[in-house]
Amino acid sequence: MNYDNLMRECFDLALKGSGKVLTNPMVGAVLYKDGKIIARGYHKSYYDDHAEIDCFNNLNESAEGATLVVNLEPCSHFGKHPPCVDEVIRRKVKRVVISNTDTNPKVDGISKLKEAGIEVITGVLEEEGEKLNEKFFFNMKYNRPLVALKYAQSLDGKIATENFDSKWISNEESRLFVHKLRSDYDAIIVGRNTLETDNPRLTSRITNGVDPFRVIVTSKAKLDLGYEVFKENSDNKTIIATNSKIDLGEGVKVLTLKDKNGSVDLNDLLDRIYELNIGSVLVEGGSVLNNSFLEADLVDKIYQFMAPIVVSGKNSRSAFVGKGAKLIKDAKRFRIDEIKRFGSDVMFEVNNVYRNS
Repeated sequence: MNYDNLMRECFDLALKGSGKVLTNPMVGAVLYKDGKIIARGYHKSYYDDHAEIDCFNNLNESAEGATLVVNLEPCSHFGKHPPCVDEVIRRKVKRVVISNTDTNPKVDGISKLKEAGIEVITGVLEEEGEKLNEKFFFNMKYNRPLVALKYAQSLDGKIATENFDSKWISNEESRLFVHKLRSDYDAIIVGRNTLETDNPRLTSRITNGVDPFRVIVTSKAKLDLGYEVFKENSDNKTIIATNSKIDLGEGVKVLTLKDKNGSVDLNDLLDRIYELNIGSVLVEGGSVLNNSFLEADLVDKIYQFMAPIVVSGKNSRSAFVGKGAKLIKDAKRFRIDEIKRFGSDVMFEVNNVYRNS
């Protein structure tokens, strides 16, 4: 039997957990028996049941003899929940079909299933499954959040005029996609200059979107709490990341980080927010912060939107401002993985050539 369509059903279910599962993977599951799907489930949030258990909870008949299709290998260890593989065995499932094996070293559900006499099929739509959970697999491999940069630029590579005006380089279709990105990533990071210049809300304004954590990087000891990002803090998701002593009172979390050449140590920042179960971050600039991540070799992915306009001007702003490479051979290298059109705009999704491959 070809399980592709059932696996795609799992992918669709898994995506319902996008932005909600944090460092956990997105997982969907279906039970198939006698030529029909008898139950569906997915991992709804970081704290909820895993997909397999949710699927069993939605079952109205016996799972004995059924095929369980799930995009990730069932867990076999105790974490926030008991091992899913034990429940799969208890339910007397006949077969388990998997897209991706779990790279978490604590997981070996496949061996346990086989020992129980359950048939296991792996590698169904494996590449699509890896793309779906690229953040989770990155976390497992590098033990830190995946870092993506997002910016919009003109044909001549400018993200703002010399007066720091940038509204709007990209069109409405591009900006709508950015709000989806914000919902898909666990946190947004901006620098103090972007906070003061743009006064952004840093929320996801789409239907059923998930607002990410909002991280402001600053080296100054004082910060005005009148900006929009602080007004959005009813969810307690605004974080100040600083190498200075700063007291903002109740309601805003402050991470006091290591200093590196007078600036926030970005490696320390990523380590600290990873401890908060933030598995992916979207850096929304500006150019100095972008370049700081680049020079620290911490840029794993870039979403570059290009609009058919020319800004010109020797003092207008580029996406990266810093020391830079002296020779082309020393430039940071990326691989273009996808090109999308949003009306008149073009978006390049690129990955670091040494990672996410």
